[in-house]
Amino acid sequence: MDFIFLVFNSFSLLFDPVNFIYVVSGFIIGTIFAAIPGLTATLAMALLLPLTYTLSVETALMACASIYMAGMTGGSITATTINIPGAPSSMMTALDGYPLQLKGKGALALGHAALGSMIGGALGALLLIALAPFVAELSLLVKTTGKFSLLAFALIVVVIAQRGRIPQAGLAACIGLMLATVGLDAMEPITRFTYGFASLTAGIDLMPVIIGTFAIAEVLTQASTRTDIAAAAAAANKVKIRRRDFLPPLSDIRKIGLGCYLKSCLIGYFVGTLPGAGGSMGSFLAYTEAMRTSTEPETFGKGNPKGIAASESANNAVCGGAMVPMLTFGIPGDPITAIMLGVLVINGIQPGPQLMAGQAGLIAPMLAALLFSAVVLIPLTLWLIGPYFIKIVSVRKDVLYAVIALLAVVGSYVATYSTFQMFMALGMGVLAFYLRRNGFPVITMLLGYILGPNLEEFFRRSLALSNGDPTTFFTNRDSLFFVLLTLVFVYFLVIRKPAEPSVVETAK
Repeated sequence: MDFIFLVFNSFSLLFDPVNFIYVVSGFIIGTIFAAIPGLTATLAMALLLPLTYTLSVETALMACASIYMAGMTGGSITATTINIPGAPSSMMTALDGYPLQLKGKGALALGHAALGSMIGGALGALLLIALAPFVAELSLLVKTTGKFSLLAFALIVVVIAQRGRIPQAGLAACIGLMLATVGLDAMEPITRFTYGFASLTAGIDLMPVIIGTFAIAEVLTQASTRTDIAAAAAAANKVKIRRRDFLPPLSDIRKIGLGCYLKSCLIGYFVGTLPGAGGSMGSFLAYTEAMRTSTEPETFGKGNPKGIAASESANNAVCGGAMVPMLTFGIPGDPITAIMLGVLVINGIQPGPQLMAGQAGLIAPMLAALLFSAVVLIPLTLWLIGPYFIKIVSVRKDVLYAVIALLAVVGSYVATYSTFQMFMALGMGVLAFYLRRNGFPVITMLLGYILGPNLEEFFRRSLALSNGDPTTFFTNRDSLFFVLLTLVFVYFLVIRKPAEPSVVETAK
């Protein structure tokens, strides 16, 4: 209860002009990046990560929270207006949003998307605020062997969640684990895999890995593909939106029903707590559940506002869910929380069971900003500048990506003041580019790199405490629980693959 009061008292920090400007600016930047096809809020946060060195911890985390919420919301803009999801989590929104746009009701679709995003984001943030302290207390019961099994569970789930690409995902995760072993040994004062380079003694810095994986690799990907935005720009110029058109009528809201909003939020929240699941899986499950329980399932994919509400409520509720494992166990729930974990580590904050008790004052403002972004900034931003969002797609890509490349290179140098680490960011970008080009999910590589040091440390400590007996992972209750949980996920996601409803067929 004390933590809940601390979070709500942190709303007073938003009255500080500096904090307020960074929160609002972060939300707008996150929305713009999420709305532009090919860009993501993850890229926005990666580019802005070096700026966190010049900010206080509270301000940096508040800005990251607003970018996160904006990234889930902004993808619905171009998904609705030109049928190009700005973010993977908005793919299901496009199924009903774009048909409404073709009927001249694009603003109404955006209004339903904003309302669903607001409800989902707010409920997800409230559940995070209410449940995170209890999860942190439960995590204290997890001992050394259990921590290894938990991290192994997270990494395995991330890999098997990549449907149809499990071998590639496993190899990418192994590459990340290998990168994490470079530098000083986790338990002994010796160097490993430095190959005579003194600059590698401290290992590969987190900043070059993040900037290279997301920013540099994205620039190289866009440079290697020809994208014609003329048709999208022409479609954008034809859209005429008035602000009053964004307001969904009460009749539509009643027809959607409070139960649909709440159910979709809960689906999104609990999917978010699974490492690697992300907003796209949450929106897919919520959309299919809404269609399954609807009395008019044949209308989905043809402009049913309920599909938009379910998708957007779920993918924004994922924000709160994904922060639970990140804050309490140090396990990112998705790519954006992986970068937020980097912000915490850079500022000397170690996520884990003790975080809520020892440094709750630093975390509370971030959660307050997450709730503020959902309740206030989502509707306010759409109302004030919503009619102009569609023009974002007309931005020249050559100028845009040139600026991104410059910011990425300069940011990687400013973050470490090391020319070697700057070239390391370029090298990581090239590696991530070729991995993506050949179907390797780079998020598994990043999570392997982030989880690798703790995974190795807890593994070696467990064996040291048991005198080298590997059965310790099956005789300790906390470890056995996560081993069995891993087997359950492997069974349902790999051995017995769930039958996926033919949503796309219905949309047609």
